[in-house]
Amino acid sequence: MAEPHDHENCDHDHDGHDHDQGGFHPDDYASPGKQLRLLIEDSTIQIPGAPNALFARLIQRMGYDAVYLSGAVFSAGVFGLPDVGLFTLTELAQQTTYLTRTMTLPVIVDADTGFGEAMNVERTIVELEAAGAAAIQLEDQVMPKRCGHLSGKTLVDVEAMCAKIRAASGARSDPDTVIIARTDARGVTNIDDAIARAHKYLAAGADWIFPEALATPEEFARFAKEIEAPLMANMTEFGKSPLLSLDDLAGMGYSAVLYPVTLLRVAMKAAEAALAVLATEGSQESLLDLMQTREELYDLLDYQDFEERDRAHFGGSGN
Repeated sequence: MAEPHDHENCDHDHDGHDHDQGGFHPDDYASPGKQLRLLIEDSTIQIPGAPNALFARLIQRMGYDAVYLSGAVFSAGVFGLPDVGLFTLTELAQQTTYLTRTMTLPVIVDADTGFGEAMNVERTIVELEAAGAAAIQLEDQVMPKRCGHLSGKTLVDVEAMCAKIRAASGARSDPDTVIIARTDARGVTNIDDAIARAHKYLAAGADWIFPEALATPEEFARFAKEIEAPLMANMTEFGKSPLLSLDDLAGMGYSAVLYPVTLLRVAMKAAEAALAVLATEGSQESLLDLMQTREELYDLLDYQDFEERDRAHFGGSGN
């Protein structure tokens, strides 16, 4: 369990100013998994979900420490599909590569149920690790899975999930790649079952535990008290869990706090409002103050660096 988050001595900030290197990098030469492990040693970190690579660059620019690749956001944002396990491993690995090539923060990848049984999970780990994932998350639902904050979920038996975790742990080429076991038991059976499963998943080789859809602050506190391992709290909006603060979760002992769909939801609502204005006013003039400017976008994309390299390729000075 992590120490409470220290706002006074935090090495990163979220003030909206330029940060050339993004969040805190404990060891630039460490593997992605090792970087992620080091980040939670002394504090609780916030991990926003990135709808695409441009958002990932912005997350880094704003000083956060890690990025989450959410299956729900990937399904909705890229394919326009619900979160029921419809994308392929190849598509997920490609999206992971898009994120890891555009910025340097560790990426936690939501691999749903692992794309099959234990042998399929081995391949999942190989492909996502090769794409640069720092951590890979597996959940204990039966396919077709459902969003963790909806009813109607079904669980695999404990031994089947433990087999997947053992397969995942054995398949990673870097022992520091983090294997995260998510349990959806609270929304299907009860909190006691979720805790019991977490203990067994840790014994099978999981590094972190992700208890999905806990229903009260007391359940979050109890889970952290009974599970001696790094824990992730999912602060997704409009779900079954209360929206607890970073300080509250840090005080309970959670190592990481996820905001998987926050940026997509905000962006979609803004886009909906902009489309309405465009339709009623016949112009985007009144929206200009709400937009990222051309210069701000080019700065985020390091556009000047591309231009300088292009000139250098043709014999220019590059200055």
